[in-house]
Amino acid sequence: MHRLIWVLVTLELIAGAASATEPVATFSIVAFDSVTGDLGVAVQSKFFAVGAVVPWARAGVGAIASQAYGNPAYGPRGLDLLTSGLVVKEVIDELLSGDPQREQRQLGIVDGMGRSAAFTGAECLAWAGHRAGKGFSVQGNILVSEATVAVMAEAFSSTDDLLGERLMRALEAGQQAGGDSRGMQSAAMLIVRKAGGYGGYNDRYCDLRVDDHENPIAELRRIFDIWKVQALITEGYVRAEAGDTEGAISLGHRAVMADSVSGEPHYHVACYFSKAGRREEALGSLAQAIRRDSTLARRAPEDPDFAPLRADPRFIAMTSLPKP
Repeated sequence: MHRLIWVLVTLELIAGAASATEPVATFSIVAFDSVTGDLGVAVQSKFFAVGAVVPWARAGVGAIASQAYGNPAYGPRGLDLLTSGLVVKEVIDELLSGDPQREQRQLGIVDGMGRSAAFTGAECLAWAGHRAGKGFSVQGNILVSEATVAVMAEAFSSTDDLLGERLMRALEAGQQAGGDSRGMQSAAMLIVRKAGGYGGYNDRYCDLRVDDHENPIAELRRIFDIWKVQALITEGYVRAEAGDTEGAISLGHRAVMADSVSGEPHYHVACYFSKAGRREEALGSLAQAIRRDSTLARRAPEDPDFAPLRADPRFIAMTSLPKP
């Protein structure tokens, strides 16, 4: 009986906690990449699993961050409104219309053309505010100071790189300027691109979450850097297939700079060279890859990208293939 009472009380406490509404005190950035058309959101908060609540995005349509006493329905509904043809300011007005808690809401929106807008309710807890610019909007509440959103806007605007890197640097700058006055707990990044997900089956180009960590931004940086190497390599193949060998190799070299240890980036650079018929450069890059990771020697002979090299004695020697 005592155990049954304990279980019932525990379940009631859990249910009460789950139904409570906490303010999503946080700082975030929504942004558009005018070169690739990518749309993304990055966020950090002293709040568990913020990535499940704040960021919303739809390829070719827009990106939305809904926070403070955030209404998660603002995300999908706002994207639907953008799809219907409303501009960003009209979407904000429509979402807030008739909302009795509108002055406790905060949101930022950017659309598929880079137009941005934001709203910070008068009852959001200080410091709370936003800065919207061309192709981005930064917003935050319960921050140490306004400096957080100011440096985030500057970091994003002054970085020339992949959208994810620009979002990452904005988060890092915001935290260095003070960030959430309550501390840190979770962080997330969501970037969408048409057919940008695994195998081209969805639009989730980058979907990274750190749900609970003593330094979530540092942990997000760690896993983002892993993602970034893979993204550069994948984009390299896109360029190579399109006949842009120099573009592919440039991306491959950036991947090498980001990860010079594992051998994988060198391997893929060798693939780009081989596909382009540049035998000597392909063999040189493959040799560097195998020096870093001997298992790549077994993988290379089965890779169709190296078909032009299979009869070369140097390729046979470095991959330990028997002579034909």
